[in-house]
Amino acid sequence: MTDQSSATEPRTITAIALGALGVLAFSMSLPATRVAVHDLDPWFVAFGRAVGAALLAGEYLRLTGAPRPTRAQWRRLSIVALGVVVGFPLFTSLALTTQTSAHGAVVVSVLPAMTAVFAVLRAGERPPPLFWFASATGLTLVLAFLATSGSMRGALSPADVFLLAAVVLCGLGYAEGGRLARELGGARTICWALLLSLPVTVPITVVAAVTDRPSAGVAAWSAFGYLTVVSMFLGFFAWYAGLARGGIAKVGQIQLVQPVLTLIWSALLLGEAVTPGALVVAGAVLACVVLIQRTRSGPTPARRPGRR
Repeated sequence: MTDQSSATEPRTITAIALGALGVLAFSMSLPATRVAVHDLDPWFVAFGRAVGAALLAGEYLRLTGAPRPTRAQWRRLSIVALGVVVGFPLFTSLALTTQTSAHGAVVVSVLPAMTAVFAVLRAGERPPPLFWFASATGLTLVLAFLATSGSMRGALSPADVFLLAAVVLCGLGYAEGGRLARELGGARTICWALLLSLPVTVPITVVAAVTDRPSAGVAAWSAFGYLTVVSMFLGFFAWYAGLARGGIAKVGQIQLVQPVLTLIWSALLLGEAVTPGALVVAGAVLACVVLIQRTRSGPTPARRPGRR
């Protein structure tokens, strides 16, 4: 028993460290997107960074001699691609053309809860009613905040709708990617998802570049480079590896600090105002997410797929 505990502890520490590194990388995504879309077309920012990351991914897979995924894994990779390669980058880019990254951080504070919900659904768990109550409360708080602080009085602004769509799709991509990384590894999961997305990301990037020729300063291109290399590529190496090693439920809790870090980066790097209301809502949502994590039941053992 002692040997098993001593063997498990380093693995747990490694998983937490990898998850924390991923969260640190992602916490800069919204401020970097805000800077990039100030001068660059949001469609170019969203899909161009995926194309750039895919070039890096292809070289990584070639150098490591990675085997091709199975047909079933390709189907699951399409879900990952929809969530984290296409959905989250596109909708956050569109939202941050008119909204601040500090405002976006409040919406993203519900992402851990959304990730947990999809992990429950994908793993076939049956959580207690308290789980759904806490999840609904957190979502209601965010919706109330958006309805009262959005650009449209008493209703959600288009930017808020984009942010909510980004959170839903990202939660799906995180949960599915975390499960798939147990089979493919964290790095290969995001690399194959990026390559799978090329038939979509390349044409849209070309059209966006031709329609609105990219012309920006050093700050915008630096932000675009960060989104490409770190947010869209290296950050997922650590994040998916941490989820695969430590479990989505446990390592996913590290996401709780991401909105706080994003608020800090927004204030320090962009000079954006962080209102007391935003801090209160973010703290309340984080409390709901903690409750969600505490009430999650153990996963139902997955059936082993047959050999193909």
